[in-house]
Amino acid sequence: MPDLPLSPLLPKAHKQNSAPALRTGCGEWGFRNLPMLEHFEIAAEFGFQELEFGIGGDQIGRLTEHPTPSEIAAFRALSADWGISTPGCCIENDFTLADANLHAAQVQKAIAQSRAAALCGAKQVRFFAGFTPVSEMSEPLWSQLLSALLECDAELEKLGLTMAVETHGAIRFQKDGSAIHLHTATTDRIALSRLISELPERIGFNYDPGNVRAADPADTRYAVDLLAGRITYCHLKDWLRSGEGWVPCAVGDVGDGIDFKALLPKTGYHGTFLIEYEPLADTREGIARSLAHLQSIGFGLTF
Repeated sequence: MPDLPLSPLLPKAHKQNSAPALRTGCGEWGFRNLPMLEHFEIAAEFGFQELEFGIGGDQIGRLTEHPTPSEIAAFRALSADWGISTPGCCIENDFTLADANLHAAQVQKAIAQSRAAALCGAKQVRFFAGFTPVSEMSEPLWSQLLSALLECDAELEKLGLTMAVETHGAIRFQKDGSAIHLHTATTDRIALSRLISELPERIGFNYDPGNVRAADPADTRYAVDLLAGRITYCHLKDWLRSGEGWVPCAVGDVGDGIDFKALLPKTGYHGTFLIEYEPLADTREGIARSLAHLQSIGFGLTF
């Protein structure tokens, strides 16, 4: 790993082991406009030993839709050179499309990208359920969604990988740039309960409480009571009210936002909490604010 000076953005005593402790890593969505090398550089500046990566979606900061052997080899070389592991991979999929041909293509693409994720060294793949509002989810769409997740998970099991389905609403961007979040199968409590009960325990969930809050800010349970024990992956961020909807922000940026001190111990999750700071203009500062806030509310951070 290159010998870099400690970043001045790091919170003081960021590696103290006071209880309760959170192992933190670096989410990838805020890096979507940055070349892959910079992902590793920023992660190293903060001392992160775990970095999330993505495949597909036509983003500069992700591997291509169909990574070539040379792409995969270059990515693995970066991981080895920097001494930063990449166990979590994000792909883009929607298993709630009504068109049968489009749906079949989504399933096959997800399987192909999961195979590429395994070659990249991933251990877990973040899937979406889909972005059809829950009010429009017919029984045929439910059957299609569940069947697709099971088909993909069967392939993941052969690859030695596991699946994490993210809690994510259907986003409708407004003219002012804000985002309105509509409930989907992974944010609506009744629908999410159905997913939990009808999917095998092998399939976990990527808990993103910020996304749940944006879909239903009045319910401060943020579905943790439903998901505790099934969370195998976690993104940490929040959303700030703006104009007609929401804009993403750092952990702790919102005075009346998520009470992470009360929430995180309820998750029952002991893996890596990935800081997913989404805005593009101040990536390092947003990550630093997130870490500083977690420390300020009593969490010891490890990397």
